[in-house]
Parts: sequence; C-alpha cells; structure tokens
Amino acid sequence: MNMEITEIKTDKKQYLELLLLADEQESMIDRYLERGTMHVMHHGTDTIGIAVVTDEGNKVCELKNLAIAPPFQRHGYGREMISYLCRLYSKQFTTMMVGTGNSIQTVSFYKSCGFTYSHTVPDFFTLHYDHPIIE
Repeated sequence: MNMEITEIKTDKKQYLELLLLADEQESMIDRYLERGTMHVMHHGTDTIGIAVVTDEGNKVCELKNLAIAPPFQRHGYGREMISYLCRLYSKQFTTMMVGTGNSIQTVSFYKSCGFTYSHTVPDFFTLHYDHPIIE
C-alpha cells in the first residue's frame, strides 16, 4: 500500500466528518479528541482514514476512534492503520484496548486484527448517547 500516516497535533476537528463515521455523536468525540493522539492516513492528496488513541494510565492505551473513508473501506487500510498503531504504541504501552459496539462485523474485524474480547460495559450507549444507537 502506498500511503503515509502522520500525527495531527492541531485543528483535529477538520477531520470531524471522518471521526463521525466511527463515533456518531460529536459531544462524545469531544470527550477524548484533545487528550488523544490523532493519526491520519493519506494516499497522495486523499485522506484515507483517521485514528485517535488515548493514554488510559497503567501502560494501557485505548483506540477511541478508527474510521476509514467510505471509498477506501474493505481494502485493508483499517488493518494497516491498526498494525501501524500497534507497532508505534507497543514501545510505550503493554495493552491496547478498543471500545466498540457489539456488531458482529466490527467485533470480527478487531478479532481478526489480534484483539481479544475483554468485557462489555452495560448500558454504555443508552447512558452516554442522546439518541438510540442501532447496530
């Protein structure tokens, strides 16, 4: 794959359209965006995808947002981004968590990338989102 991944330190909201693909409520994105590290994947002038990772303490980081632009989905870019992030963050952290919904497709994707199921936070979406989330 001919792409480049760079860290974005300022004006992270310029990628809000992509961020909303993975987390559909802006107020929830606001809870982690500035404390997280954002990585953007480009291919030439095309923005392929984004990821936001936060430091959760005790050598644990969390992948809070991973989104690939629709024209580039299902071409291995999400898997490539996760591989990059795992290599990058393995130097500083012992565990990377992913918080996600319970859709079979999403859970299967993360399992295929080497993640294992840990736990479910009961009622997370109904307690934190202002509208129903349909999976």
